[in-house]
Amino acid sequence: MLSRTADHLYWMSRYTERAENTARLLDVNYQTSLLPQSAEVAKYGWQGLLSISELLPAFNEKHAQITPEATMEFMVKDESNPSSIVSCLRAARENARAVRGALTTEAWETQNTTWLEVNRMLRNGEFERDPGAFFEWVKFRSHLSRGVTLGTMLQDDAFYFSRLGTFLERADNTARLVDVKFHALNSEFFGTATEEDQEYDFYHWSAILRSVSAFEVYRKVYRDVIRPERVAELLILRADMPRSLHACLHEVVLNLDKVRNQQSAQTQRRAGKLLADLQYGQVEEILATGLHAYLTQFLDRVNDLGGRISQDFLVPWH
Repeated sequence: MLSRTADHLYWMSRYTERAENTARLLDVNYQTSLLPQSAEVAKYGWQGLLSISELLPAFNEKHAQITPEATMEFMVKDESNPSSIVSCLRAARENARAVRGALTTEAWETQNTTWLEVNRMLRNGEFERDPGAFFEWVKFRSHLSRGVTLGTMLQDDAFYFSRLGTFLERADNTARLVDVKFHALNSEFFGTATEEDQEYDFYHWSAILRSVSAFEVYRKVYRDVIRPERVAELLILRADMPRSLHACLHEVVLNLDKVRNQQSAQTQRRAGKLLADLQYGQVEEILATGLHAYLTQFLDRVNDLGGRISQDFLVPWH
């Protein structure tokens, strides 16, 4: 496959997944902000969201202070922000248009319709009327895009590069979410919450689990009250949890193997080593050495993988 075609397919999927993850992050913050809490705690939550996406400096250049309205405007509608939902959906559609011939009609029409529809919704003020419903719509369109790809495309290089982009982006976003949310609660010190904090904690952890569609999964797996260390285990180490770091890296390794070429051996080795660390890791060890340090290192390694994939297979222009 031409590297330029592979590049467009890879980034089409990454941008679609990024739009979904941004919607998930905004949704969990929006829902959490409706809970009774001080203005300072609420502000810290929105600041954390901007930190996850490494957008705090860009936000501060445009806005005097962090408010829910300004943050959501910046993360949803601001076209000058390359990570906003509207920017991601536009980039996904542009990458899809560039390789129209490599996609099935259904896959192209899904991307194109999403772009046309998001513009209509934002023009009509549907986002402001009901942010929760808008975020659900973005998630649904991403699910639809993945489902159509899986259900209609030939499982060749075009399909594998598309999947590779999806799961590398998902691994990055899940790690950022877990890191910032645990860090914000000083959760290196598990079990120190006072009794009056516990009700708030339940809603907080529930919101985090719901942001990665893991609330029902947690209940099914652990059948117990929500405990931070188990949330960490579920989202990092469980191979059977679709958005966990382990599940994402499993897919990355699988798809890298399908598209391997003469220069990709080192990239495959690094991906395999990262997967092995997740396969044989234990949450107690991770927490003992520090969750923040572990996830920072994980993000560095995922970022390195992305750079190596670009070098080995794609046009290095992003």
